[in-house]
Amino acid sequence: MPTETFEFQVEARQLLQMMIHSIYSNKDVFLRELVSNASDALDKLRLEALRDDSLDVDVSDLHIVIETDRQARTLTVRDNGIGMSHDEVVQLIGTIANSGTAKFLRELKEAKETEEAAAEGLIGQFGVGFYSSFMVADEVTLLTRRAGESQGTRWTSSGEGTYTIETVDSAPQGTAVTLRLKPEDAEDQLHDYISPWKIKEIVKRYSDFITWPVRMAPEAAADGTAESESESESGEGADEAPREPETLNSMKALWARSRDEVSDEEYHELYKHISHDWSAPLETIRLQAEGTFEYQALLFIPSRAPQDLFMQGYQRGIQLYVKRVFIMDDCEALMPPYLRFVKGVVDAQDLSLNVSREILQQDRQIQLMHRRLAKKVLSTVKDMMSAEPERYATFWREFGRVLKEGLLSDFENRETILGVSSFATTHDKDEPTTLRQYVERMKDGQEHIFYLTGESRQAIENSPHMEAFRAKGVEVLLLTDPVDEVWVQAEPEFDGKKLRSVAKGEVDLGTEEEKKEAATEREGRQQEYADLLGWMTDRLSGTVKEVRLSSRLTVSPACIVSDTHDVSPALENMYRAMGQDVPQVKRILELNPEHALVSGLNRAHAERGEDGDTGLQETAELLHDLALLAEGGELGDPSRFVRLMADRLERTL
Repeated sequence: MPTETFEFQVEARQLLQMMIHSIYSNKDVFLRELVSNASDALDKLRLEALRDDSLDVDVSDLHIVIETDRQARTLTVRDNGIGMSHDEVVQLIGTIANSGTAKFLRELKEAKETEEAAAEGLIGQFGVGFYSSFMVADEVTLLTRRAGESQGTRWTSSGEGTYTIETVDSAPQGTAVTLRLKPEDAEDQLHDYISPWKIKEIVKRYSDFITWPVRMAPEAAADGTAESESESESGEGADEAPREPETLNSMKALWARSRDEVSDEEYHELYKHISHDWSAPLETIRLQAEGTFEYQALLFIPSRAPQDLFMQGYQRGIQLYVKRVFIMDDCEALMPPYLRFVKGVVDAQDLSLNVSREILQQDRQIQLMHRRLAKKVLSTVKDMMSAEPERYATFWREFGRVLKEGLLSDFENRETILGVSSFATTHDKDEPTTLRQYVERMKDGQEHIFYLTGESRQAIENSPHMEAFRAKGVEVLLLTDPVDEVWVQAEPEFDGKKLRSVAKGEVDLGTEEEKKEAATEREGRQQEYADLLGWMTDRLSGTVKEVRLSSRLTVSPACIVSDTHDVSPALENMYRAMGQDVPQVKRILELNPEHALVSGLNRAHAERGEDGDTGLQETAELLHDLALLAEGGELGDPSRFVRLMADRLERTL
């Protein structure tokens, strides 16, 4: 078959060069990546054989073999798993230039300039672990044949500028990755990766928990016969029979072992294996249920959010095992979507081995596990908040935005989610606050937890709606995540206090005595401005439902507010962006009677009459538009606003 030669795309070539030239201080991880990929291939084959009776494959001895040849200086990691077709090689191995590569390169370079450990941590997020082979190899060859197909594919590259792909007629089922190793170099952390003891050390450290046997074939001697480790060192025993392959890993499921038998490092390596992350997890969670329905769970909260957490197609879910037999690696039914960042393993004792996703959605036992796992994760976060505030701060910074999605969907745990949530606040410009802390700081007589939504902290703080709260020293939560616009509409409450928007309804701040004084003053003002308010309500009836005096303004002339149960303008826009037909909601224009513009307009209206004065009508319109702009809204007719403003400015010259 002809061999085709391809060029790496520019970004892929740059990435390979960075991989080759010592991104990592610890180059041993290349073997972990190759063994992890082989383990995944074995999992997929066993699962495919369960689902497809027509697949004629032998799954009686699925395994991984590591082979070395000192004479040729090669190391091979071989599996008899699912393998890859020609198209899959082209798609998965032939190129790494994809939509995320440019961003990855940029972040990798930034991390490299600051901290090498940070650079290492980026690799797992982009699924390029296979290419870590080029750190230790001058050339990498991949030979693979997909189960059920007759022809295989060979991919070869030196990691420079090109790679070759050819179809081969005879190839064993599965995948073999052969590395032609670079010379040993202690200064560059290039160890002797042909040495049996070094291979054993790496497998024991990183892959001891792999559920498939990782075997090491006897090292090939110069004459092609198998040579034992002791023979290679002493030169003796040449007449003895060749040794059988040695199994290097214990294959013990960590979740089935007691806590005191497993080190934190072992837990961390399992997490890295199942998540393809290179950083240690932020938190490890163990759960064992006994009784009528038995299962074990080992869950991990990552230390940082993956790049694609909010992208469509993000692979979420927990690995599901039944009696230590792997079933699926992304069981969405076990964890709610707002906890999709949680990784881990659940091993159930009473499920069928051929369970399908459709069955899982309806299975009562799965639903019970789903509820308990979610509660366990939330209780862990709650414990972290009280006992380890720094770790909690990291968690909230990385996952707070996605956790708040649970306020929309998980009504059973809504109060718990609110309890472990943090929000930016006017109390402290740097540190977020919990609702518990907010309630403890509430002023005497304050009945609600106040908040305001917006695109940024700066925009919210500068909003006219904040003026009275700032003047009175009343704390306000500053909600800037898009999801905040949605969940606050349900008017949730915490500790008996309802969350209330400062941009909705009437504002009544202060002590009881102050409220009585304000009510008396407001009554007098209402009579003074009654004619103006009625006239403006009529003039602006196409855009507002009412014009009234404000108790929330101290500086600005006007602001626009919504009724207590109205949908916010931002939420209206979100619904329309999703293609939903949302009726336009008229809002309320509030005027500040202490502002010179408003009091002047009231005098002018009293002196010059009603409908015949075009100037007064235009001033009322401008006042509304200015209030709309102040809150970040969009004008219905921007060009008219510009003309009116230009005319007014011209008259001042």
